[in-house]
Amino acid sequence: MGLFGKKRNANDERTAEIQRAVEAIHDPNNDQTLAESGAVEHVECADTSCQVDIVLDYPPGDWEAELTSRVREAVAGVDASLAPAVTVAFVAPEGSALHGKPLPGVKNIIAVASGKGGVGKSSTSINLALALAADGAKVGLLDADIYGPSQPRMLGSSEKPRQVDEKSMAPVEAHGLQTMSIGYLVDEESAMVWRGPMVTSALMQLLNDTRWDGLDYLIVDMPPGTGDVQLTLAQKVPVAGSVIVTTPQEIATLDARKAITMFNKVNVPILGVIENMATHVCSNCGHVEAIFGEGGGESIASQYDTDLLGRLPLDLRIREDLDAGTPTVAKDPSGALAGTYRQAARRLAAGLGRAVRSEQQAGPEIVIEE
Repeated sequence: MGLFGKKRNANDERTAEIQRAVEAIHDPNNDQTLAESGAVEHVECADTSCQVDIVLDYPPGDWEAELTSRVREAVAGVDASLAPAVTVAFVAPEGSALHGKPLPGVKNIIAVASGKGGVGKSSTSINLALALAADGAKVGLLDADIYGPSQPRMLGSSEKPRQVDEKSMAPVEAHGLQTMSIGYLVDEESAMVWRGPMVTSALMQLLNDTRWDGLDYLIVDMPPGTGDVQLTLAQKVPVAGSVIVTTPQEIATLDARKAITMFNKVNVPILGVIENMATHVCSNCGHVEAIFGEGGGESIASQYDTDLLGRLPLDLRIREDLDAGTPTVAKDPSGALAGTYRQAARRLAAGLGRAVRSEQQAGPEIVIEE
């Protein structure tokens, strides 16, 4: 073997060792190694150079910088003389395609639901959508509450949707999100005195007649309960996954369990639970108190073998920001509250990526009938 052949073999062995070291890095967002998530796209090292390409199936946000640092540390652990070039890219999975015919312009539909009202589902939906967008995803928000649409007021938008053609309309842009709500089409004080079939028909029109443009995620803010709208969305729309919002007290977690049971019955993956109003911090003295109890979200997540994506505080600023039409993540993107939403959103997106990979690896179920 010539000199060049020996160098090539040595480089190949070093590259393989570096790849194993990089693949062993643990990702806290999906609780997997990079090998388990298949995130290491390419590793190539020559005599004095090294290239490592990582492709994540969720938007990394500020985790990208830390991940890059960890990759460089892993490479240095094998060969300290190398200064690797590291790229981290995001490519959203296409989860909705696994659950039926995908909605044009949308890769993943995520339903944010609760078993009862008053748990902060709409505020959570908006801020999760904004958090995903802040981390680098293209995001839409659909207000599926026909009787009580609240998203236009919370987003500070009164714009009417622009008609694209006879059958479709453009989503309303608000804080970088593509949004749609029946609230854009009717007077804010008008009561929607409609029976169930009219409500479900209106929802399907809003969903299908909106010209969504290249969305990685469409967050659907569901109305409370487990009725017509929830069943219509779960059965007729390719929902990639669902998130359950609850408050810690027993009466709320009891209804949240019903929502989980409904999604399980219609084979919609549960991506996790978000516990809202988990703690209250006194604005005067800073005392932290769990006024609605403790452990409700964690108990549900454990019972149904899913993730507790985050625990959000009961904070006056969240309500004030929404009343003013400037949601917290948009108003103060670098603040502590926004950071809590972004961490929960990142875990949500990473959980969706993990669920999609699991479904793809499982393959279709084959049933033989005699």
